[in-house]
Amino acid sequence: MRYTSRVPKRYGQACPVAKSLELVGDRWTLLLVRDMLRGPRRFQDFQQSLPGIPPNILSDRLKLMETHALVTRRFYSDHPPRAEYALTDKGRELGVVVGALAAWGSRHVHRQTALVHAECGHPVEIKYFCRQCAGRVHGATVELRRRRAPGKTAKRASRSLERARGVRAGRRGLRG
Repeated sequence: MRYTSRVPKRYGQACPVAKSLELVGDRWTLLLVRDMLRGPRRFQDFQQSLPGIPPNILSDRLKLMETHALVTRRFYSDHPPRAEYALTDKGRELGVVVGALAAWGSRHVHRQTALVHAECGHPVEIKYFCRQCAGRVHGATVELRRRRAPGKTAKRASRSLERARGVRAGRRGLRG
């Protein structure tokens, strides 16, 4: 099968990292997010900030991002049709991912830059935080676990209770 930009990558894994990469792991996508984190952008803005991106790839990426509610498109001209793109709340959440890549990249592959707090100019760090414990968490203590579907725990407990009652009722019936 020939790869085209219309056939998204599929990793075939039940993993949030793999599933996320299927959506935002294509070349240019996170750079589009990076640029839109500063505010809405027009098609020609992307062409200027991302030299080398072919117009058809740029268009495909923006359409895919719109389809998955990462960006919204607003027309500012009808003739010819011209649009600007802005991140949705869902798309803005990718700012943490872009920030983590920027922090890692400035430490390991592009050392002439640093991720800094714009107001004071000092370096910032990306850290894990647990709301329940109200504190920082070391990466070594973080793991990925499957969530239980809402209400599933209650349903399981209810079924277990019904089974236990049924067994007790059955035993009583046999004894009686």
